[in-house]
Amino acid sequence: MPTVLRRAWLVFIHDLIMVALAWLGAYWLHNDLHPVPPPLQNQALHWLPWVACLQGTIFYQFQLYRSLWRFASTPDLLQIGKATLMGAGLVGAAGYIQPPPHPLPAAIPVLYALLLFLAVSVPRLIYRLKKDSHREPDSGKRALVVGAGQAGYMLIRDLLQDSAPEYRPVALVDDNPHKLGREMRGIRVVGPCSQIPYLVRRYHIETVLIAIPSASDAQMRRIIAHCEQAGVPFLTLPSPRERLNRNQPISKKTLRPVSIEDLLGREPTRLDWPSIHRHLATKTVLVTGGGGSIGAELCRQLANLPIGRLILFERCEYNLYRIERTLREHFESTEIIPVLGDVTDKVAVREVLVKYRPEVIFHTAAYKHVPLLESQIREAVHNNVLGTARLAELAVEHGVDKFVLVSTDKAVHPTNVMGATKRGAEVICQSFNLLQKTRFVTVRFGNVLDSAGSVVPLFREQIANGGPVTVTHPEITRFFMTIPEACQLIMQAAALGQGGEIFVLDMGQPVSIRYLAEQMILLSGKRPGIDIAIEYIGLRPGEKLHEELFYPEEDLQPTPYEKLKQASAPACDPKIIVKLLAQIHSACQEFDVPQLYVLLQTLVPEYRPEEPSSESIPTHPNRRRTHS
Repeated sequence: MPTVLRRAWLVFIHDLIMVALAWLGAYWLHNDLHPVPPPLQNQALHWLPWVACLQGTIFYQFQLYRSLWRFASTPDLLQIGKATLMGAGLVGAAGYIQPPPHPLPAAIPVLYALLLFLAVSVPRLIYRLKKDSHREPDSGKRALVVGAGQAGYMLIRDLLQDSAPEYRPVALVDDNPHKLGREMRGIRVVGPCSQIPYLVRRYHIETVLIAIPSASDAQMRRIIAHCEQAGVPFLTLPSPRERLNRNQPISKKTLRPVSIEDLLGREPTRLDWPSIHRHLATKTVLVTGGGGSIGAELCRQLANLPIGRLILFERCEYNLYRIERTLREHFESTEIIPVLGDVTDKVAVREVLVKYRPEVIFHTAAYKHVPLLESQIREAVHNNVLGTARLAELAVEHGVDKFVLVSTDKAVHPTNVMGATKRGAEVICQSFNLLQKTRFVTVRFGNVLDSAGSVVPLFREQIANGGPVTVTHPEITRFFMTIPEACQLIMQAAALGQGGEIFVLDMGQPVSIRYLAEQMILLSGKRPGIDIAIEYIGLRPGEKLHEELFYPEEDLQPTPYEKLKQASAPACDPKIIVKLLAQIHSACQEFDVPQLYVLLQTLVPEYRPEEPSSESIPTHPNRRRTHS
């Protein structure tokens, strides 16, 4: 017999013995602890087998034997109480209808319930207390827990239940003065967060565990500053949004190093989920670039909604494989359709639209690397401009209801090829919206933290290699947002947009890249300028010192959602755009780079590129030859 089953049987037999003792003890208490008269003795023994069978069945139905005594807690006591009351109630009802001369005394079921609850509960609690008290006192690193709220309680409970803990909580800190001196699971609140350096020395703390999942970025920065002053490593629990996305409860297993997202994060976005559900429910949704940083997260969030089908359109086979596998593992009820293809391939795109009939398209596929695209204008225009145009044309042709373009703050007053091509994509979508067939909506935002090719993974790699960390300018700033928040606001904008709008995400205050580098170095346990050097290498071609989110003439208006603003601007005649796109296509086919600069400036008049040099413009031996 398996050990688990054998233990369950032993516990069941124990409980039946407790039933017998409680039943007989009830008669003894009923007789004021005096010997029970023979008639009542006979009655007790006559009822005992039936009571034991009834109560044992009820205990089994209430699943008392699935939990371990080692972890007996309040929910277990509640189950025992319910099962005891049900058994006593049924016994009392049977005794009520028992005919004379031997009716069941009315007090017997009450006394039985009280004795049985104590007889079944107390051994479990004693066993747990004994196990807890016999824990190895020096096991695990001595830990100071920050936060005496629900998360702190759950973390401490989880750590104390571990038979071989990695961390041993010895004290709590919390900024709420009313909690000072209180205890949670025997762990005392010994001071506020500002005393972390002192408390680390006093209690010989080896690790600080931050158990405030809803902490603001400012609060996290203060706590981390105290930890750095104390010179001890620190870990944190994931944020509520992170736990929701990964379906993780609060536990010791979710403790992780503090990331830069924790310091630059903001208050959780309040979304109108009912409107998002209404907009996307049962619909077939196509996401281009579904394997990229934004596209993959958008697919994860869409798969969590009651959509009909989710089409992943991606040209990198590994990225497509990875996101498909992730979605199939976590969202079994959602129909996932992976398609390997390129948005510039008109035949492939048409096949998808004809075969699956998507009603909503989220267009995230684009080249986004600013320095690289400065010397690759043909590929940038071919992918970002012509790819968007072909997808938009086919969306109109095949009756797609809504087309959502994911754009960037670099599209505002662009000084680089990447920004100009994304602005060109915006112009195309606004123009095609005038056809009044497909509703085109644009969503514009700044940098997303930890996206592929962004500054965060670059800094992380440079720090891992011992530095230096390279920053282009001491005063350069950028807008930042987490990938999940950006994707949520994209879906909200899609639900809100009726066609022709440019939605601008409120990115908060711009962040100094120098500050970002310093914080990432500190989070790695190093000191900026001492352990890891920061070098300033100068602005790269086409790079701005500060980005903008909208044009002054775009008439920015608020929306019902505080982090979403709506910009409006006049759209260009679709006929003019189509004619210009034909010229751009011809220049791409002929690899005519100078002409592409001219045409890109025609499409985006505000684009002011640096004068191209022989080093930044790729040459082609057969520039005028047509390529397939």
